[in-house]
Amino acid sequence: MTPDLDAIVGDIIAMMAQADERGAVASYIPELAKVDPAQFGIAIATADGRMITGGDADIGFSIQSISKVFALTLALGKVGDQLWQRVGREPSGNAFNSITQLEHEQGIPRNPFINAGAIVVTDVNLGGHEPRVAIGEMLRFLHYVSGDDSIAINEAVAASETATGFRNAALANYMRAFDNVHHPVDLVLGSYFHQCAIEMTCRQLALAGRFLMLDGQHPGGGRVVPPRRARRINALMLTCGHYDASGDFAFRVGIPGKSGVGGGIMAIVPGRASIAVWSPGLNASGNSQIGTAALEELARRTGWSVFSPPVVSD
Repeated sequence: MTPDLDAIVGDIIAMMAQADERGAVASYIPELAKVDPAQFGIAIATADGRMITGGDADIGFSIQSISKVFALTLALGKVGDQLWQRVGREPSGNAFNSITQLEHEQGIPRNPFINAGAIVVTDVNLGGHEPRVAIGEMLRFLHYVSGDDSIAINEAVAASETATGFRNAALANYMRAFDNVHHPVDLVLGSYFHQCAIEMTCRQLALAGRFLMLDGQHPGGGRVVPPRRARRINALMLTCGHYDASGDFAFRVGIPGKSGVGGGIMAIVPGRASIAVWSPGLNASGNSQIGTAALEELARRTGWSVFSPPVVSD
């Protein structure tokens, strides 16, 4: 039976409005500290072309680490499986910005979704160019997969991250010492901070994730990535997409997802839906408190899970 997504989204909006514990905004990035934590939005793009939205689905927010999914997609397109010589594929079990784990593992980040791993991916995407070229490529890719050319960088957020990103600078310099960052650190970080400062709405983000829902196919025709690569990106989102809370998210929600400290989460139900939720307040692991609860409720009400039996068409 096809779930009534309009009714489910309406119920989720009402439930989240009543939630007492909303988490805390990412105050270590001054621009993110200004965002109202009471906001919540959700958008669902379905495989049959529908779009269901609720709440603040059309308010732009900083996607932060969700950008790592799209950066990884681009890097794999450039160097393929050679990337895995420089970045691992295992859950970190540590905070997203841990330097102690990087020291223990000789400058090889545990996966591409922690900060160190994403910095290496950014180094790959820089490809000998100026940061503006790499960022332009990222924006064009997002315009292509979302069908929306209005997606842009929030320059105030990028400047805020540049001014306060000392731990990321430490990670990049440490990996440079192991020759796992090949470009000048300031250029890599310039590209990385601007990538994280891309601003999108839930609606735009749900549209951008559709190729991962469709086994690598663009909904308008043509192929974004091979099916095997789409499945592997989804697998990494499931096992590594929520930092040291990735196992808990898989346990509670059961679908691939990638969070960002701007409060957004992009979640993919293969063959069914691409979902984006946003609420700025974060839990102790740096994931959206309300967004996680909303996705857990959505999975419960729809039965969507990568661990469920295949759905028989109605």
